[in-house]
Amino acid sequence: MIWCGLVSLAGSCIAFGSFPPLRTALFTLFIPMMGWIAGLYLSDFLDRKLDAIQKPHRPIPSGRIKPTEALVIGAIFAITGCVLSFLLSLYNVIIVFLVALLVFSYAKISKSRGIIGNLNRGLVTVAAYFFGVFSIGQIQSMPMYIWLLAIVFLFHDINSNLIGAIRDMKGDKKGGYKTIPVKYGIKKSILLSLILTLIWLPLALYMPYRYRFLKTEFYIVMILDVLILLLLYIYLLKSMDDYSQRKALRFHEFFVIERVILASAFIFGITDYYVAGSIFVIALLVTIISQFLLRARYEFRGTTQ
Repeated sequence: MIWCGLVSLAGSCIAFGSFPPLRTALFTLFIPMMGWIAGLYLSDFLDRKLDAIQKPHRPIPSGRIKPTEALVIGAIFAITGCVLSFLLSLYNVIIVFLVALLVFSYAKISKSRGIIGNLNRGLVTVAAYFFGVFSIGQIQSMPMYIWLLAIVFLFHDINSNLIGAIRDMKGDKKGGYKTIPVKYGIKKSILLSLILTLIWLPLALYMPYRYRFLKTEFYIVMILDVLILLLLYIYLLKSMDDYSQRKALRFHEFFVIERVILASAFIFGITDYYVAGSIFVIALLVTIISQFLLRARYEFRGTTQ
């Protein structure tokens, strides 16, 4: 959930030209996170039958949480985020309803339909980015690079969602989901992931150089991002002949960390280093610690995978 909040905040910073007013920054950070949480509740509700096949230990199929409870709590987050968006611009309110439609279509329709589902998920992150951009209220005078950056976040999240599908391949196959890994296998999925990275990464590195809208700090942080990507693809390429769900989960965990670094790099490039550094450290620590404590238990508890 931190990823979508950082993307939104990055959009707000880039559109404003520096760190936005604190009230705007907090809304652009936390409202998308509320929407993301609501989407997770909805997704778990709609996926409860699939989870019962592959991951019966999860909260809903195990009976610890009733389906209606998940809907109610998800609705509370969604409604809260929607109400708060009225304190920004009309464009932000429109995006909230657009995101609700995208989240529902992903969870209910497109998630099981290969690249369409990956694209749908990418559009959710693009919407989070524009939520931050439009919070500044200067849509008529936005430079071209703001629009082009949406392509970076689109292809990055298509890729991230594809990697997540590799992790869930066995369960998706049993549940009848036609994801890219289910249809084409691990090797072709990894190749597609690499191609997507070769699209968004050069674009992310080139645009700040071409349009001169970010400071050098952006490239310093991106060195770390590129190094992580190199190590992860080496690891994934070496592991594809010896696939396991735990290896796929490990790759996705580090991909989640990478995207926090990517979003933070844009914030470093536009605002004071101590502000960006504080946000980056907190976001990274929360992401790393929560994944360490929760991810494997959530995915594999009670299994031998």
